[in-house]
Amino acid sequence: MSLLVEQFDTPSIEYQLLAPLLIVFGGAIVGVLVEAFFPRRARRDIQLTLSLLTLIAAFVALIVWSRPDLGQTAASGNVVIDGPAVFFQGTILILSLLAFLLFSERGVDSAGDAFASSAATIPGSSSERELVAARVLQTEVWPLALFSVGGMMMFVAANDLLTFFVALEVMSLPLYLLVGMARRRRLLSQEAALKYFLLGSFSSAFLLFGSALLFGYSGSISFGGIHDSLSTGVGLDPLLLIGTGFVAIGLFFKVGAVPFHSWIPDVYQGAPTPVTAFMASATKVAAFGAMLRLFYVALGDYDWNWRPMFWVVTIATIVVGSVLAITQTDIKRMLAYSSVAQAGFILTGVTAASGSGLSSSMFYLASYGFATIGAFALVSLVRDGTSEATHLSRWAGLGRRAPVLAGTLSIFLLSFAGIPLTSGFIGKFLVFEAAIDGGATPLVIVGAVFSAVAAFFYVRVMVLMYFSDPPADAPPIAVPSALPALAIAVCAAATIALGVFPGPVIDLAQEAAAFVR
Repeated sequence: MSLLVEQFDTPSIEYQLLAPLLIVFGGAIVGVLVEAFFPRRARRDIQLTLSLLTLIAAFVALIVWSRPDLGQTAASGNVVIDGPAVFFQGTILILSLLAFLLFSERGVDSAGDAFASSAATIPGSSSERELVAARVLQTEVWPLALFSVGGMMMFVAANDLLTFFVALEVMSLPLYLLVGMARRRRLLSQEAALKYFLLGSFSSAFLLFGSALLFGYSGSISFGGIHDSLSTGVGLDPLLLIGTGFVAIGLFFKVGAVPFHSWIPDVYQGAPTPVTAFMASATKVAAFGAMLRLFYVALGDYDWNWRPMFWVVTIATIVVGSVLAITQTDIKRMLAYSSVAQAGFILTGVTAASGSGLSSSMFYLASYGFATIGAFALVSLVRDGTSEATHLSRWAGLGRRAPVLAGTLSIFLLSFAGIPLTSGFIGKFLVFEAAIDGGATPLVIVGAVFSAVAAFFYVRVMVLMYFSDPPADAPPIAVPSALPALAIAVCAAATIALGVFPGPVIDLAQEAAAFVR
């Protein structure tokens, strides 16, 4: 027995470096225990407080303990704590905190339905109505979302293919459940969850099979080992070529790139709107962060082979996302196709395959995340009865009826369009500059042309709000409670601040843009 033990090294666990991850997973586990042992009436406030404190504590731990030790590995080299990992993890925590503030709306459920009206219309005894109200409240959303946040943080810091895949599943599995948790439009929500689960499972299978082929080529699951094998192996080895393609397919699905984007409009429309905001911001940051690490670290010396594939996917993503967004009449589907187009702009920076491409993508992801959460938060405030009024015709004349809401939404739409003095303009400028420096000028030309195309459907919403008469049966405007209103205000302020004074965040991204193998 002692001889067997001597053959294996005791794994080293650097708890200080892993503290942000451990705090998030610990908070999620405590949240599960709250669901199991606390009465229904008390769960909502406990879960909300626990989740917000968990994210704040993880962010403080990330700043205090991780930054002095950048460039180190933890958990026997399976997790790396470097500049990009800390930047992406911090961004994920901030965006998740804002999304959790949207979850906190008590008067409106996660699909935009009123708790009171849902429970009051149920016939039967008061205990039956109380049971229905408790089900609609769905406090399990917080521990599920915390588990997903922990998976995202691990995903961007994974240093080998096995940890990479496990983190992907920890991130994705709670999202499949969260998408199907709408109560009023539950058939649409459950259909979206099923589509997301099935297509997500296929994409995970592609990624896992590609990882197996990369291991077969290199004999190593670590990103550093795969990188080292490229200098000694055969560059056109079929295992390397096919493995790279399969892994790319799995990641293209997660970022919503064409032709692997078909799930995005249905899932974004069917999911509860706060969950959509969470997915469209934090999940996209995590997926791109993992993609950058894999292709810049493990396959960095192989960019001559994968960059042409990225060129094709980037152009298709920008074109398809921009064109299809024009045809949409539902604002959530329009924002979904906008998300596809935005993924193409971010891929422009990724395709640069340089330090400037990394830093520009990091800045773009942070700025896009704030605008996305704010936009989806405002969508949930325009209501038809007890549900959201997402058809664009219902938004006519909104600028006269709710000038603050319309003005705030205009800020986010202008940022998506890349108009100066917004964060979106700075983000597009940085990724285009990095692409030109990396020899991808044709991508910049396509991006510039379709930025103008994309501006059409953003401006169309603004024209509808400000230059159209409101319908006779105009939908009422819900007044958000304090925490969602705070999230919207922070997103709007960040969108403007990153457009007017982007220097500190750009410097931070450039300082952090150095991967460690």
